[in-house]
Amino acid sequence: MIEPFTRRVIEIIKSIPEGKVCTYGTIALMAGQPNGARQVTRIIHSMSSKHGLPWHRIVNARGEISLPKPYQYDQQKALLQSEGVQFGVKDRIDFKEYLWTGSS
Repeated sequence: MIEPFTRRVIEIIKSIPEGKVCTYGTIALMAGQPNGARQVTRIIHSMSSKHGLPWHRIVNARGEISLPKPYQYDQQKALLQSEGVQFGVKDRIDFKEYLWTGSS
């Protein structure tokens, strides 16, 4: 049985539209646990394949990819770019343009 928080996180991640990103902390907040960003990370790593989650649309609070370079980082960046997300200085994503908060 999946815990309610985990179920909500999965639903939220599945709702992130193509070409948008969300942060670990925002997802945790939306799912009812404002301090649950690390738990969101755990859910992404353990359930992305099983639930078909668009894991690549989740970035850190600075608008950066948190995965290690080069392999996983490059894969996430390529997936985001294929959806039209552009990267700025120091590979940061402009939240004014690409951040999804559940209402945009």
